[in-house]
Amino acid sequence: MNKRFVTVGGVAGAASVAARLRRLDEEAIITMYEKGEHVSFSNCSLPYYLSGDIQDAMDLVLMDPDLFMSRYNIEAKTNHEVLSINRKDKTVRVKNLLSGMETDEPYDKLFLSPGAKPVMPRVIEGIHLPHVFSVRNVGDIVAIKEYITENVIQDIAVIGGGFIGIEMMESLHKAGKQVTVVEMADQVMMPFDLDMAQFLHKEIMDNGVDLILGDGIRSIHPDHVVLASGKQVKAGAVIMSIGVSPEILLAKEAGLEIGETGGIKVNHHYQTSDPDIYAMGDAVEVTSFITGKPTRLTLAGPAQKQARDAADHVMGREVRQDGVIGSSVVRCFELNAASTGMNEKQLKKENIPYQVSFVVAYDKVSLMPDAHPMFFKLLYANPSGKLLGAQAIGQGNVDKRIDVVAAMIKMHGSLSDLKGLELSYSPLFGTAKDVVNHAALNGLNLLNGEYQQVLMEDVRLLWEEGAFFLDVREEWEYSQGHIKGALNIPLSGFRARLDEIPTDQKVYIYCRSGQRSYNMVRAMNNLGYRNVYNVAGSMLAVSLHEYYWDKKLEREPIVTGYVFP
Repeated sequence: MNKRFVTVGGVAGAASVAARLRRLDEEAIITMYEKGEHVSFSNCSLPYYLSGDIQDAMDLVLMDPDLFMSRYNIEAKTNHEVLSINRKDKTVRVKNLLSGMETDEPYDKLFLSPGAKPVMPRVIEGIHLPHVFSVRNVGDIVAIKEYITENVIQDIAVIGGGFIGIEMMESLHKAGKQVTVVEMADQVMMPFDLDMAQFLHKEIMDNGVDLILGDGIRSIHPDHVVLASGKQVKAGAVIMSIGVSPEILLAKEAGLEIGETGGIKVNHHYQTSDPDIYAMGDAVEVTSFITGKPTRLTLAGPAQKQARDAADHVMGREVRQDGVIGSSVVRCFELNAASTGMNEKQLKKENIPYQVSFVVAYDKVSLMPDAHPMFFKLLYANPSGKLLGAQAIGQGNVDKRIDVVAAMIKMHGSLSDLKGLELSYSPLFGTAKDVVNHAALNGLNLLNGEYQQVLMEDVRLLWEEGAFFLDVREEWEYSQGHIKGALNIPLSGFRARLDEIPTDQKVYIYCRSGQRSYNMVRAMNNLGYRNVYNVAGSMLAVSLHEYYWDKKLEREPIVTGYVFP
């Protein structure tokens, strides 16, 4: 007798498991139920319909029911909602949302991929007004574009500075709208640490977007929103992107176990507490590769892999599932930002001892006209040197570098492994010693105690305490902008001026990117100095880090002139 496989949901999880099941069993009866009007679409591409990068909304639809049937002999039923699961009889009650008819459909194995829904807090006054939108499917993005076009909306508030918020901000700005981003936290893009997020803050502000951090939304009105601080923001349309919550109601009502993070609990094979029911995607609880603890991850790549593993297990194939690390990338105007593994906030929360290697290096040979600095932060265990995470921001291929580290993390790699990794090189694509090698070498130096450093977030406090700063750039560079009060002794002539450098207090040495200052620190160490510290990332990092807070707090800058790439 042919097996009956039923999937709930579509897109990355359900569509992938259905296709994989068909590849493994030509005789199986496979049915997909999707309550929306599209069963397979590129949800990650939705914001780019607003910017015009994607001209036709139907281009977002990857597969329709007819194509599923003709290519794969899979019956994909859109506008069909699964209302309940009868585990005893192994049936699902399905409602045709167009006709209202309800039927009970049998299954041998059931696959749940309901996804996650946007958080829309009812406590926010005006949350249900017609100009308030969330972004989940093609219908949502079409509705947004139609509304702002038909009503000639110019001012738009994006509430939330995560992936969707940043992508919506950029796309709406490109469409000529005046955008305000409101984020309750003190930074956008929480996968990044606060120091790295400052680079994104400057980029957002430089592009004319009003960025409001540390303030939430209190109420929504027809032409404005009121923030928790009482501030009013002009807005003819409001995009809610403050997060998502897993769609677990169907599983919960069926008596399936829910994990401690709020997602559907699954085992190594993505089976729920009922072995005949599998679950995958944004709605499930997964395991962190690094900590071994339960977590949730709302990314399309892991969802597709989970779908394949679930289908393979049903067919008796070996499944190897070792946890997730959460690799991601986002574009923010001219900057690209990517991350993988754990950040400092997470490492501190888990009490994992770690160190930081922060470097600024060119993404390709600096002679190339399109070469740009890349800000790279590598996190590793102390004292083992095991790789724990990385963050990279720049105009170049940050995803390429982060993907290298992601692969090394999944292979239990260390600083020594990353240091010796052979990577492809051409002046047009990178440098002979790539930024990831550079970061690993720097990390090993720090781990071995070969020199001392301070990070960009430490500089203001040190300056306020009256610390001694030494600028080792050339005089013409110093004149364009420097840390106030810093002594200028260029690296090219410091050996003749050693008597000007104090030995009875700590000396913090910086240059433009941290490379010349590092060389000076090592040279002075060899000359017997033990009180010298390199300012990691130096003026490029410090200027970018300070910029947002100087503007927001209207405080005295610690530099006489910002130095930017």
